[in-house]
Amino acid sequence: MSDTPDLVPGAANSLATKKYAERFVAAGLPEGHYSDFLNTRIKLSSLGVGTFPGAIDEVTDVAVAAIVAQALQSGINVIDTGANYRYGRAGRAVGAGIAKALQAGIQREEFFVLGKGGFLTFANGKPENLETFFAEEVEAKGRGKKEDLAHGIHCLSPEYLLWQLDELRAQTGLATLDAFLVDQPEVQIPVIGKEQVYRKLIEVFAALEGAVAEGKLRYYGISTFNACRVETDNPLFQSMTSLLGLAEKAAGEGKRHHLRIVELPFNALMPEAYTRFSQVTGQGNIASTIQAAYQLKLTVMASHPLGKGLLGREEVPSLQEAMPELANAAQRATQFVRSTPGIAVTLVGMSNPLHLADFLAVAQQAPLEKERFLAMFEKEK
Repeated sequence: MSDTPDLVPGAANSLATKKYAERFVAAGLPEGHYSDFLNTRIKLSSLGVGTFPGAIDEVTDVAVAAIVAQALQSGINVIDTGANYRYGRAGRAVGAGIAKALQAGIQREEFFVLGKGGFLTFANGKPENLETFFAEEVEAKGRGKKEDLAHGIHCLSPEYLLWQLDELRAQTGLATLDAFLVDQPEVQIPVIGKEQVYRKLIEVFAALEGAVAEGKLRYYGISTFNACRVETDNPLFQSMTSLLGLAEKAAGEGKRHHLRIVELPFNALMPEAYTRFSQVTGQGNIASTIQAAYQLKLTVMASHPLGKGLLGREEVPSLQEAMPELANAAQRATQFVRSTPGIAVTLVGMSNPLHLADFLAVAQQAPLEKERFLAMFEKEK
């Protein structure tokens, strides 16, 4: 199990998350706010806290910790962070928030924490000389080689990703992360080509399978920006069946792999994962990425629901017309993504506690019925 005894043991499980969901539904949240994590009975909230944005300062650290603590005590049981977020400070702020929630009575088994790795972690801020930093902090410590580095910022090596996993475990204070995602592996493709990226991903997935066996995490996956949005002839395109094939090779013959999650950007201005039919599922149909993931038992988590803040500031007319019951553009943009069939969790990045009110207001609403969503979606197109 864990090699660090002072970390909080445990991970999200079906019994505890079910009781968590029941408790908050009884307190007024809609039942549709929770759904099963595919292939398990773990209950996940339809909204999750993202921790990417914010200044690199103590004020933001305190704010993110407060957001995480309050969210966990308000029926939100999914928290997303990354080893490189805010130069590593985001993970520590998440840890502080989790510690507050645990003190308030939330149980470790009731919530689901995702971490990400791949982009370099600059613990002391961005270095003046990236080559020197990489040579001293990555190569010299056996965490990766020059051929693993793309664009000077992304390292795709098993050793570096396992190190980032351990860093996140230490930062969050958790012995076991519920999931760890390889962040945007497609950025490596223009540098080394898709075939070589796939070879590297098999090695990375094999290392993550080992981490599962050691109890450091439960599941893994990838987080993308372009790979699930582009056309099939784009080199950055990611096939869901190919991704699963890599995981099967990594696990080894006769063994079950633990690849379960695809995180992708989705919002009213970036709908390609839902509208672009680009995936051959092997089940006799061509589907969108979101549909294919569902058929192939992969859980989809949506990032960028507010379009890096734009959709929180400016109204989309069709959304405003369709959801007059919601108070503002941010709530409507979040509800639109959250109601998309096939999206399990919508991750909203926050570092300002004032934004938490909008986030929790959406949680109080049931996701839109499918017919209402589709009518709005057709009008938006």
